[in-house]
Order: sequence, then C-alpha cells, then structure tokens
Amino acid sequence: MTDTKITSKEAIMLIVTIFVSHTIVTLSKNLLSNTKSATLINLIYVGIIALLFAYIIFRLLRNFASLDIIDISQYLGGPIFKNIVGGIFIAYFIGTSSNLLREFCEGLRVAFFPMTNILFILIPFILVLFLTNSLSFSSNIKTVSLVFPFVLISIVFLFFGNFQNFSFERMFPLLGKGFSDTFITGIGNIFAFSGISCLYFIPPYLKEPQQMKKICLTSVIIGLFYFLFCTATVLLLFSFFVDVDEVLPLYSAASYIEFGVFFQRLEPLFMLIWILEIGCYMIIINRFSIHIFQKMTNLKSQKPLAMIFPLFVLGIALLPQNYSIIRFLETNIYSYFIIAVVFVLGITILFLANLKKRKERKNSL
Repeated sequence: MTDTKITSKEAIMLIVTIFVSHTIVTLSKNLLSNTKSATLINLIYVGIIALLFAYIIFRLLRNFASLDIIDISQYLGGPIFKNIVGGIFIAYFIGTSSNLLREFCEGLRVAFFPMTNILFILIPFILVLFLTNSLSFSSNIKTVSLVFPFVLISIVFLFFGNFQNFSFERMFPLLGKGFSDTFITGIGNIFAFSGISCLYFIPPYLKEPQQMKKICLTSVIIGLFYFLFCTATVLLLFSFFVDVDEVLPLYSAASYIEFGVFFQRLEPLFMLIWILEIGCYMIIINRFSIHIFQKMTNLKSQKPLAMIFPLFVLGIALLPQNYSIIRFLETNIYSYFIIAVVFVLGITILFLANLKKRKERKNSL
C-alpha cells in the first residue's frame, strides 16, 4: 500500500480538481441561471454550508480510522448494503464524469473541430485512462499536482485579464430575484461542491491521516475562492440572460483578453491547460470507481478492471444524442443526484455507523 499513499497537500489538490473541472465546463453558467445577480452572495452562503458539511464528515470519519465509506457501509449493514452503496457511488461517479466529459468535448468540437465526429474527440481521454490505470494511485495524483497550479493561475489570470472589460452593474440587484431565491431555494447551488464526495474515499490513501481536518476545510475554502473568481468573470463580462446557451463560457471569456500586439488570442493556451485538467479529473474519478468495485467484489488486483471502466465512460458519454440532452441531464438530473448522494446518503451512513459504534461501546461497559 505504500505506493498508493498521498500527502495532505496532494489530497487537497485532488479534491479541488473535482471543483475546478466542473467549473471549466458550465458550472458557472448553471449557478448564474439559478440565482442571477445574487450568485456571488449565494456562493459565499452555500460555501459556508459546505464547510459545515465537510467538518461534519471529518468528525464522523475520525471514529473509523483509515476506513472509507464502503468499509463503513459494510460495518453498518453487511455485504449486501455495502454493494448497494458501492453501486450508487459508482453510478454517481461514472454518470456525472461521462456527462461532463461529453459536454467538454462538445465545447472542443464547437471551438476547434466543427466537422469532427464526437467519438474521435472522446477517444484521447479514454486512452489516457487506459494508460494511467497501469500506474499507481500516488503516481496519478502526482500528475494532478503538476497540472493543478497552472489551472488555478489560469483562472486568476482570466479574472484580472478581463478586469477592464467588466460591467459591475451586473452585480445588481444584490439579492437577484429576492431573499428566498438567494438563501432558501438557492441552497440547491451546494451541488457545486460535489468534490466533497472524495472525502468519503481518501482516508485509506493518506500518509498523514491526522491531517484530515485540514484537508476537509482547506479544500472547500480553496474551491469557494475558485468558484468566486470563475463566476465573477462570467457574471461581470457577459449578460447571463444572453449567455444561457453559451458553450464553455470561460473559453469565451478568454477571447476577450488582449495584452498588446504579441499577446492576443490566448484562449488556445487556456484550453490546453483545461484539457489537461479534465484529463486529471477523469483519472481521479476512474480510479475511485475502480477502487469501489474492487472492494465490492473482493478482487485482489485492479488490473482486470483497467480496460473495463474507461469503456463504460466512453459508452455512457456517447449515449446522449445531442447537446440539449446533455444539458438536461446536467441541470435536471445530476445536480439533484449529487445532493442526494454526497450530502444526504453519505452523511446519513456515517451518522448511523457512529450511532451503532456508540451503542456497541455502551453495551461493552
């Protein structure tokens, strides 16, 4: 297991990578569609709630040492319950990642390859998964760690590079459609913090398990600031009423940046960085899915699964017939699925498992 262990910094980068990847595609647009000009205030609000959830997860996990939620599910309800929970998390990981990959590749096709079949744009990402499945988990995360700083720098650069183009009146009215939409129904925007799902699976991989609290809170805080930069860029640069059908809004934002004659048309460089980031995201999700299935089936090696799961991703990514179906799945299915799995199912399992452990301790006295 020594070749699978990662540091606390690598764990933080792993979690934030999940946040980042969704934002690169259309997350900012989805948030703006939900809460309009109040999105920045709403993000701070749901970010605080996400911090609370992350802290609760930490407190509930610390009673189970280096176990992940699949091990805890077996402790709580036995092998059958473990397999049900594992199947739900695999469906969540594969479903959301396949849809995100397809949506990103549709954006690539619109921007660079309008005459290319979508299959040929998807295949390079699947080949990356084949290759990385032959490497250790820690090697995969080291790759993520190399890409991660460039991605964050690109987003900060995107914000300040467009600063002169911002129209700050788009922040008003500050509460958008009203208090209720911002703070009550707007709580649904917590689906943006889907990267919290990784907290359920990283304990067995940590070199420094005592740093779990730091990992939980720091990753959410960094993710929140990242969301604010991305969403502010889209909000202040575009009219969200017009931008509702825009593919890859951050890519469009990159096209507005100009620094003299020699620094124009920087969006291909941004896209290159973001392609690497989406690749890292797919690697993480793929490895967690394989890890879950291995535990469900008690396989000694992940090698038999190395080819199967990337093909699952490819097959599911090809299922939607057009971009409208992809958008429907993202806005009407997966956002609620994220909330149900990450913020309801996961915490409920941990809470009940803690109650069971406390009861066993009382009975043993």
